[in-house]
Amino acid sequence: MPSSPALAARMVAPIPRTGDPFVVELGAGTGAFTVAAQEVLRGRGRHLAVECNPEWAALLADRHPGVEVVQARAHELPALLDRPADVIISGLPWSAYWPEGQRPLIELLAGALGPEGTLTQFSYSWSRWAPPARRQHREFGAAFEELVVSRTVLRNLPPAYVYYARRPRG
Repeated sequence: MPSSPALAARMVAPIPRTGDPFVVELGAGTGAFTVAAQEVLRGRGRHLAVECNPEWAALLADRHPGVEVVQARAHELPALLDRPADVIISGLPWSAYWPEGQRPLIELLAGALGPEGTLTQFSYSWSRWAPPARRQHREFGAAFEELVVSRTVLRNLPPAYVYYARRPRG
């Protein structure tokens, strides 16, 4: 089920309202966060949407001609970037953060951001106290100087919350 506009608004909150920010969206899916990001950007900056599902990537490219859509996996992000991102919006599931035999995704994402960059990631409220969620919280804390967790977005099915991980550690 696509994320609600209320959750999407929380996810794109860190996108600067001025200038030409570089926004990367991971796991763009059918575009719930893409729409919200485009509303904030209003033609400014650069919006790179990364989606591994070929059908969804084609759908996104069709619906959002102003967005640079790439069919790729999140771990391929460094090869897709020509400069650090200002904001990374992640719609990826928990399991994507710890694939066996690969560099932890959280480290890769922190390295893809500029010094004042922000990573947003949502999770469902019912999973908040599960071991994978607690582990991800610790990993965010280790990779970023500041970690803020939003209030629960009740106008999403299921209810969710958003991590705002700011200022990646060197």
